[in-house]
Amino acid sequence: QAGRTAPAPSPQQPPPAEAALKAKAPPTAQLLYGTAGAAARCQTMRPSEAWLLLLALSACLAAPPRPVYTNHWAVQVLGGPGEAARLASAYGYVNLGQIGNLENYYHFHHSRTIRRSTLSSRGRHNFLRMDPKVKWLQQQEVKRRIKRHIRGDPPLIHFNDPMWSKMWYMHCGDKNNRCRSEMNIPAAWQRGYTGKNVVVTILDDGIETSHPDLVQNYDPQASYDVNDNDCDPSPRYDASNENKHGTRCAGQVAAKANNSHCIVGIAYNARIGGVRMLDGDVTDVVEAKSLGIRPDYIDIYSASWGPDDDGKTVDGPGELAKQAFEYGIKKGRKGLGSIFVWASGNGGREGDHCSCDGYTNSIYTISISSSTDSGLKPWYLEECASTLATTYSSGAFYEQKIVTTDLRHSCTEGHTGTSVSAPIVTGIIALALEANPSLTWRDVQHLIVKTSRPLHLKANDWKINGAGRKVSHLYGYGLVNAEAIVMEAKKWKKAPTQHECIGSSDRTPRDIHADKMVRTTTVTNACANHYDQRVVYLEHVIVRVSIEHPRRGDLQINLTSPSGTESQLLARRAFDISNEGFKNWEFMTVHCWGEKAEGEWTLKIHDTPSHMRNPERRGKLKEWSLILYGTAEHPYNTTSPHHSQSRMLEISAPKMEPSKAAVFQSQMEVVEEEEEYTGPCHPECGNKGCDGPNADQCLNCIHYSLGSVKAGRVCVSSCPSGYFGENASRRCRRCQKGCETCTGRGRNQCTSCQRGFYHHQESNACVVFCPAGFYADESQKLCLECHQSCKKCASDPDKHILCKDGFSPLGAGCLPECQPGMYFSKETRKCERCHASCQTCVGPGKEACIQCAKEFHLHEWRCVPACSQGFYPEAVPSLPYKVCTRYSVLLRSSPLKLVPASGPGENHILWRLLLNFT
Repeated sequence: QAGRTAPAPSPQQPPPAEAALKAKAPPTAQLLYGTAGAAARCQTMRPSEAWLLLLALSACLAAPPRPVYTNHWAVQVLGGPGEAARLASAYGYVNLGQIGNLENYYHFHHSRTIRRSTLSSRGRHNFLRMDPKVKWLQQQEVKRRIKRHIRGDPPLIHFNDPMWSKMWYMHCGDKNNRCRSEMNIPAAWQRGYTGKNVVVTILDDGIETSHPDLVQNYDPQASYDVNDNDCDPSPRYDASNENKHGTRCAGQVAAKANNSHCIVGIAYNARIGGVRMLDGDVTDVVEAKSLGIRPDYIDIYSASWGPDDDGKTVDGPGELAKQAFEYGIKKGRKGLGSIFVWASGNGGREGDHCSCDGYTNSIYTISISSSTDSGLKPWYLEECASTLATTYSSGAFYEQKIVTTDLRHSCTEGHTGTSVSAPIVTGIIALALEANPSLTWRDVQHLIVKTSRPLHLKANDWKINGAGRKVSHLYGYGLVNAEAIVMEAKKWKKAPTQHECIGSSDRTPRDIHADKMVRTTTVTNACANHYDQRVVYLEHVIVRVSIEHPRRGDLQINLTSPSGTESQLLARRAFDISNEGFKNWEFMTVHCWGEKAEGEWTLKIHDTPSHMRNPERRGKLKEWSLILYGTAEHPYNTTSPHHSQSRMLEISAPKMEPSKAAVFQSQMEVVEEEEEYTGPCHPECGNKGCDGPNADQCLNCIHYSLGSVKAGRVCVSSCPSGYFGENASRRCRRCQKGCETCTGRGRNQCTSCQRGFYHHQESNACVVFCPAGFYADESQKLCLECHQSCKKCASDPDKHILCKDGFSPLGAGCLPECQPGMYFSKETRKCERCHASCQTCVGPGKEACIQCAKEFHLHEWRCVPACSQGFYPEAVPSLPYKVCTRYSVLLRSSPLKLVPASGPGENHILWRLLLNFT
């Protein structure tokens, strides 16, 4: 399990799988040599059998890792706590109590079974599952969860004075040109809201309860140690300060103000607790317990962790954790619903997509994204349609980071990643709950959607949905605004009851062909015939799909609403080579928030192979269904003048034809006046007056007019996407086809491009395909120049298609050709000398040898000066060195050679052993 600060290990610390390969002989060696008996069997193997073995070995290497089982069980017992205690004793277990607030679910532990095993437990204790009082039983598996900070934090920094002046993302008192205050946190404080009487807990690796900036606000009732089953959530200390993550997040939320220590928390008068649950085996039971800690006492749960952000994992909450979410939503906060805030993920560098994370992809969580101080996409950011809003966070190493509390009573200026963003929003929600303690979990989401703004956040995919709100896959509805949220919260009327409309499943099988698109539609009346299920105005939309596919990462899935809003449910993931497809996986989008639900919905599935595939192995869409969440009544219906925004006619949606303005106007339910109008004009109206209060009733405009006399015109302050403002006529003119923004009608006057086009910055044109020498950057939608070593490249400057002279292909890149006895180092970016035992190699160390140096022998995939006991050096034809052979086994004389093979990513080296039998 991991917090979202470290998406990838440093070069000095390889991933666990690579470390395991370096710590022992490669799996290929073990399988082919193994014991003496295995080697003897290899002697009698025919060539065809050897190839079958190699094919099987390749399949093993591509297979997903096996689950790791613990000696803990979740058991559903009929009969209450007494019956659970009796069963545990009868079958040799220890009953550790009820799992959170899940009635009839108990946590059993068996001390005489293996603590961690890749095989599920066997033995007499398993008779428990046959007991008539046991309705359900599950041995717990270890889940991998990642803390969502990013690596490269600076060393600990100690301060004697407050660090308020360095909190650039909250105020601009230091006159720093790069500071940002658009989140308006001090303005919320000035209105008297500091989080008083609100209780927050951090689900993480513990919090330092004695930290000077936390001790005054620390709440033991909001804390628990799930890892050690006690009430003290203090982190486990070590030399590397590995368990600093929770303390850093806690300081962002509720560090005490004006105490001469470190920082000021966003809700500096809130109560703060911690649940230590990431510093040990994370199982479904552990997560369910953590999510269910005192739901009637704790208001907000903040989590900055999730499944691996490695670009190939599809994972989410288990059955018990799902029930814990639902319990918290339905019964937490005395029926108002617990509030769960989640970091969206740090897999941007690996091309990950947070729709494959079942935590951020849930309707019950508020998924929060990040932006750099300059409003750009951080390198670690994932994009998906479930992201609700954004805060500032860190960027590249030279950009500003976040200051907060750290372990050992210290402070840090190096808090990073989307781990930063979840606590910031948690603190802002605490301010809103002080302003209005009666807010439900859905009210909070409505407030975030209603008050967040795009401002200067830069993205090529900003669009205006059918409800007139700007939204992006990178930033959701934009930057959160603390002052706006507390002001709206203070006067907020409870949102109408949530309705769920479950559409029937389309089980028509459809083949998914390579380089083709599957398009399927469904028309829904949004349960109009069922009063308690009818959805008119949308909140969340879920698409549940089952897909078979030989390479899951080649798929891209999009959903188009009846209003024309397109949500990217899944983007291609280069590292996802799984052939497991999706089994009833739920993709969620918030991009249709406020739109009408009834009408035609379109699902599109693209299959774009990133590698050569067997054309006979096609994908298949087995079934899909639509689940609509929303209300039968408009959530913002009110007579208050503050809600006049819901009446505004916004027709500046991308790709919207002026002729469609009337249709859009009817959806926004604009009421036109029929009598002579004597009231105030819209602010965009010019000096000639108006026939009504709206922007389409002006007789002339201050800035620009959009549309035509025939279809109707509307006054706008700036022209929408696809148009540019012509100052002479004060008209919005259409850009060249493919241009999102432009400075004129010419082909070479585009400044950004629409979806499906790339901006060629040298020619300022929007093109469907980038020209030779350039590659398409999918995140920025730009044509960027290839690396100097590549003649042609794709998707990244270092991912070659063709290398220049003097460079050789390796994985997806071009590397300089090094002299014999040397290898190319990614760290130093130059050729380095191999280990003394290697004649040729692929990296440092004696484990990276391809061929052994003179006077060295090959022994268990290492080059050694002498064979170990029980082996003797045997000469092998065609090899310049000898191979250590076990005395009890005599391999027939046959050529033996090592062949390097590139893996799915850059510089991933596998070794295959080819035995050519004569």
